Amino acid sequence: MTRYIFITGGVVSSLGKGLTSAALGALLQARGYGVRLRKLDPYLNVDPGTLSPFEHGEVFVTDDGAETDLDIGHYERFTGVAASSLDSTSSGRIYQTVLDKERQGEYLGETIQVIPHVTDEIKRFISQDFEDTDFMLCEIGGTVGDIEGLPFFEAIRQFAQEKGPGNCIFIHVTLIPYLNVCNEIKTKPTQHSVKELRSIGIAPDILVCRSNLPIPDKERKKIALFCNVDQDAVISSPDMNSIYEAPTLYHEEGLDSAVLKAFGIKSFPETNLSKWYEVKERIDNPDGKVRVAIVGKYTGLEDAYKSINEALTHGGIANRVEVETKWIQAEVFEEEDPAPYLTGCHAILIPGGFGKRGSEGKIKAAGFARKNQVPYFGICLGMQMAVIELVRDLLGIDSAGSEEFSMEEQENSSEDLTPVIFYLKKWVHEGKKITRSEKDEKGATMRLGSYPAKLTKGSIVEKIYGSCEISERHRHRYEVDIKYKDRLESEGVLFSGMSPDGNLPEIMELKKHPWFIGVQFHPELKSQPFNPHPLFAGFIKAAIKRSRLV
Repeated sequence: MTRYIFITGGVVSSLGKGLTSAALGALLQARGYGVRLRKLDPYLNVDPGTLSPFEHGEVFVTDDGAETDLDIGHYERFTGVAASSLDSTSSGRIYQTVLDKERQGEYLGETIQVIPHVTDEIKRFISQDFEDTDFMLCEIGGTVGDIEGLPFFEAIRQFAQEKGPGNCIFIHVTLIPYLNVCNEIKTKPTQHSVKELRSIGIAPDILVCRSNLPIPDKERKKIALFCNVDQDAVISSPDMNSIYEAPTLYHEEGLDSAVLKAFGIKSFPETNLSKWYEVKERIDNPDGKVRVAIVGKYTGLEDAYKSINEALTHGGIANRVEVETKWIQAEVFEEEDPAPYLTGCHAILIPGGFGKRGSEGKIKAAGFARKNQVPYFGICLGMQMAVIELVRDLLGIDSAGSEEFSMEEQENSSEDLTPVIFYLKKWVHEGKKITRSEKDEKGATMRLGSYPAKLTKGSIVEKIYGSCEISERHRHRYEVDIKYKDRLESEGVLFSGMSPDGNLPEIMELKKHPWFIGVQFHPELKSQPFNPHPLFAGFIKAAIKRSRLV
């Protein structure tokens, strides 16, 4: 029998509902239970694929090609359970489904309304397609009281009522601010948030109280009294040095015990958190530090590169070092010499992105890494910019560029662009031929999800992976043109990973360089703290070697 846990938030956003959900999932796993996690977002976008990274942070891509909220990344990193398109939805997708059904005649004779049609669709999403799951954790995006979130709150209220007692519980994540001016912790915002939640028919069973400091027993007792929960169900969640402390901290606070108690489970397995204590110990006691420069275009919001940041941390955990990241706006290098910014960094990473802005800066950064023997990791656009730099410098084609930027290049230059990166119009996925054109809708029309690749035997990446066959997640519209492959390989470049049909370069590396690798896919999406992605572990290992030379 599957039990359901609904996680909601109040007072303000960004309190860490996603982290709480992921950590709780890890705790339940540590007791031997099977878990699955889902995210329900109230925004009207069908998915976050067309949202600005500055607005919403990164887009996390699943194996089956769904563009999802970044919290799905937390779920995977903490539990190791691969998410799918069935684990993330939005108001936009729910309404789109309801309206599609209306157009197809499924509601003939009915007036379509939020209740019951929209709420029924939300309930269907929550309960669809899962087997052998002891606990389903569903996080509701936004905060209680948001007008766009009301259908979701009503749906989970109905869902719990229909399932009956003992099958659903509610966890509410709230803010307990500390006011310096009066040297007091204030519980009133949490009281009002719970009051708002109860006004729509949901009584929380557990409160996770976010604060700068641990919550004293006096305030904990007050919260329990005014919010009508057990004192043991008031969980203090102070700021942490690392998000990977969350499972051990929440366990010590009794979150997993409170959840099982709320379900009426009296006898439950012991917790095995050894791997999480090992991760915490490695983070708290590193043997050294390396500095990695990240040259990107969305560096004003680190959440835009959330998985990159976490995968670098995982690489540090694997090598028992602290990874210090230096965020650099790529546009800076279009006007300035990159040397003063990059000298002293032990490695350089260029992440994915879209659009021409900052592209020339990324090309310069790739050139600096190549010429100065600095470990380089180019991901998606980062690989493409490295290839353009190689074609310009090694093959002497100064007009080399990308079709993605071709219109702007032609408007600003009298010279024709030589496209090294082209718009992919046809490819094969799982035996099916897929076609695209520039006129297609923007949402979910890229090469998305997991694709296989074949690695060259004896190459650096083959040694890193320990296999000649891999599968990695993609999210892009443009590809490296294979017609330059032979000429570049005669100059010391090796396209060490190719699509199974041999038409699309997936990985490139330099033969006479300590560590210079570009990948068309996004390896950061499959990295976990207790199972770091081999490319990130190898990248940080190369950075350690570099740190001993400078």
